[in-house]
Amino acid sequence: MTEVMSPEAFLMQVHGEQDMHFHRPLIPGATLTSWAEPHSVRVGASGARYTVRVTSVDTAGRAVLEQYATFFIRGMTDGPSAGPDKPDHVFPEEARRRGVGEYTSHVDADQTYRYRDASGDPNPIHFDEESAKAVGLPGIIVHGLCTMAMTGRAIVETLAGGDPSRLTRLAVRFSTDVFPGTDLVTHIYDVGERDGRHVYAFEAVSLGRVVISNGRAEVKP
Repeated sequence: MTEVMSPEAFLMQVHGEQDMHFHRPLIPGATLTSWAEPHSVRVGASGARYTVRVTSVDTAGRAVLEQYATFFIRGMTDGPSAGPDKPDHVFPEEARRRGVGEYTSHVDADQTYRYRDASGDPNPIHFDEESAKAVGLPGIIVHGLCTMAMTGRAIVETLAGGDPSRLTRLAVRFSTDVFPGTDLVTHIYDVGERDGRHVYAFEAVSLGRVVISNGRAEVKP
């Protein structure tokens, strides 16, 4: 991201969406090689959405993970849109009639500190109250990818028999902030079969607000 936008614009970005396609399980001790490339830009009235495609392979050159990370840059309204459409994961409204379950995760008070150390994400808004309030937040917020991981656990435990290797896709839109010490409730809906996998739509709610929208999960038999 730092190679394609100015430092001023970088400060105005937020992580908007994440779409992860799992081709094979991540194995402890394995070596991954990853590279990122610009995928697309969509310019709107309030800002631009910039999508990066990240691909990871193992030492045998086999695809392990493909990701589409979309960032929203507030105020960047000039310039053309470009690039192909990213894979779709819009919530199909008709699926609301086919709820299949819900799963509650508690966000521990020290969750963001543990996730910071595990992920290597040093953004102080996740562990320093003053830094969070300096950018207009009411306090420390949970990392978006940590929240996404909790919804992934909800899918695995509810629909994959606790086997994470059956989860082949997980996609979300980050709608608003999640705070330590709260509960995250994931609501899951049946979309149907597609290409030998079962597709589910989901949303996650915290403090009465939808914090994850346009969730999509694909689970193999």
